[in-house]
Amino acid sequence: MPTAASTRRDFIRGILSAAATPALAQEGAAEPILDIHQHTHYHDRSDEHLIAHQQAMGITRSILLPAGTPMERPSTHKGRSNGLAARCGDTEWCRRVAEANPQSYLWGANEVTDLDGAPTVIEKWLKLGACIIGEQKFDVECDSAASQKLYELAGAYQVPILLHFQFQTYNRGYERFHNMLEKFPRTVFIGHAQTFWGNIDKAHDQKVLYPKTKVTAGGLTDRYLADYPNMYADMSAGSGLLALTRDEEHTTAFFQRHQDKILYGSDCADHFGRGPGCQGAQTIAAIRRLAPSKAVERKILWENSRKVFRL
Repeated sequence: MPTAASTRRDFIRGILSAAATPALAQEGAAEPILDIHQHTHYHDRSDEHLIAHQQAMGITRSILLPAGTPMERPSTHKGRSNGLAARCGDTEWCRRVAEANPQSYLWGANEVTDLDGAPTVIEKWLKLGACIIGEQKFDVECDSAASQKLYELAGAYQVPILLHFQFQTYNRGYERFHNMLEKFPRTVFIGHAQTFWGNIDKAHDQKVLYPKTKVTAGGLTDRYLADYPNMYADMSAGSGLLALTRDEEHTTAFFQRHQDKILYGSDCADHFGRGPGCQGAQTIAAIRRLAPSKAVERKILWENSRKVFRL
């Protein structure tokens, strides 16, 4: 594997050094927020609406996560899950938006996990400046040989890899994922979606994707975050928001335990960035309300992500 991580870091630092002062100046007195999980063309949303949405939420910088190449194979559910099952744009699209708005956007690289050329395709984009692999959202076992090639690639380039865990649908076998955390200690893994967040609960029924009961601490996700330095949590989507609000007393304690491992993401397809239809804005409000301290809130909304992405 190359030492091109340094090339990637130099590329990112060059963008950020030129953009940091204007970006923060635009915020004025507002506190910065880094959104690690957003998409282009999300349910057909225009780029203009995407940018307006992020600005309305008060986001300082966003990371755009692309879909893989559209194709009909079992891992894409015969094409039904193309576009991350939400008509999301590909890597080139994300790159184009980010490079047109360098003060506000970074971009990731993605490809269908079990496509023979997936590591080569993703490596090409990493060399061009992609800062993350993902969102990996394909019907494969989370410890498959194809998945492991991407975990190894992420470690070699020192970029995180973000995984959508959904029972019997995407990245199967979450109960075995500790083996990957142990096998690839240099790789930063970011967990996301229904099965990841359902498993904050020790009593979680894996077939229930959106549980609403009180939480018994000590579930798989709780343990992974506590036991493995390379496991992080993406607070995005309806699953993340529900994990915050289903048991608010548990959430405050969860934030306290894992204050250095939780990253804000929106994964929100809303057009306006405010109001009852904007799950991303609701998640920001819930983090601010339930964080045990101002210091923990700032870690989740900004500081942890800056460290993970070395910005």
